[in-house]
Amino acid sequence: MLIPKKVKHRKWHKGRRRNAGVATTKVELAFGTYGLKALDYTWITARQIEAARRTITKFLKKGGKFWIRIFPDKPITAHGNENSMGGGKGAVDHYVAIVKPGTIIFEVEGISKETAAEAVKLAGYKLPTRVAFISKDLYE
Repeated sequence: MLIPKKVKHRKWHKGRRRNAGVATTKVELAFGTYGLKALDYTWITARQIEAARRTITKFLKKGGKFWIRIFPDKPITAHGNENSMGGGKGAVDHYVAIVKPGTIIFEVEGISKETAAEAVKLAGYKLPTRVAFISKDLYE
């Protein structure tokens, strides 16, 4: 699974969503011809990214190339069950990637449009947000 090698701060504040807005980075296809775009604001865990990655690579077999555009760098802490209040902030439990609407999550290249659409659709089932299939010909 994806985790940061080194972090400046081991535990982060949770943060407030307030008015999350839309993504300003990772909004256009940079590497591949086809992609998977998020339509909602969400946190995607490293486990969910890994599950979607396995689905796409299994579907692609040996053909095509594949990129993951997001990285889980936000640490999420958790206390054990049945702990009393107090005692400080819990240990780091897992990492998440913050995804805003419009962020491209995965990119694929070197396969037909139908195959890419099917692979990306299957990967979308593993993610906790609504997603859309996009292709380069939409930009041209």
